[in-house]
Amino acid sequence: MSLPAAFVAVILIWSTTPLAIKWSALGVGFSFAVFARMAIGAVLCAVLLLALRVRFPWHRKARLTYLAGGLSMFGAMTFTYWSAQYVNSGVISVLFGLSPMMTGLGAAFWLEERALAPEKIAGMVLGLCGLALVFHGSFELGPDALLGMGVLLIAVLMQSLGLVWIKRIGDDSSPVAINMGALLVALPLFFLTWWLADGQWPAHISVRTGEAILYLGVFGSVFGFVLYYYMIKHMEAGRVALITLVTPVSRSCSATV
Repeated sequence: MSLPAAFVAVILIWSTTPLAIKWSALGVGFSFAVFARMAIGAVLCAVLLLALRVRFPWHRKARLTYLAGGLSMFGAMTFTYWSAQYVNSGVISVLFGLSPMMTGLGAAFWLEERALAPEKIAGMVLGLCGLALVFHGSFELGPDALLGMGVLLIAVLMQSLGLVWIKRIGDDSSPVAINMGALLVALPLFFLTWWLADGQWPAHISVRTGEAILYLGVFGSVFGFVLYYYMIKHMEAGRVALITLVTPVSRSCSATV
């Protein structure tokens, strides 16, 4: 797949993610929702790996990449799902718009990318201001919103630094293999989180919740992340992070159609 096509595909998938995250946790809790999503993703990714006959490497760079991807995935997803209990999808979209700045800072120090040039910083600030203008009317902040926003910022930081870490390792493995390795690292952590936070299988899963979990497992955890790792492999870290500035606007436009 060409890089522009991959970029657009990830934007389309991630545009629906914040709302789907909120739907997927309705009635089942955040820990079960994210664990179920990742379990579905791991099974599908394993099937995809076998169907495409993609080699699953185990050399040092591959193992480090799996570790970086898995820890980043676990931290970013867990904190995002938890904070979604207290902030709406508009707030999630705007705060994830900080990702290019955090990624740019990490890329400048770890990768020596020219990500903090004045014109790039100005563009990021303008983009973030644009997000705030688009979503300012949907900022419904409850009593625990500040706590939720603080935890969400940790999620953004972990995703941003994970992107830079993977880029710094420079592994040349297939994006499908990288995603499988990251899921193998993250899935036990998601299971442990669910077991400690709840540990009870939901008595009832609504149709909307089940569909949201399935959608996120298939498109969010497999196709979205495979394309994400593909772009990390072939693009500058700062450019990949710009996706988080575009997806909220795409989500807002699709919601009004």
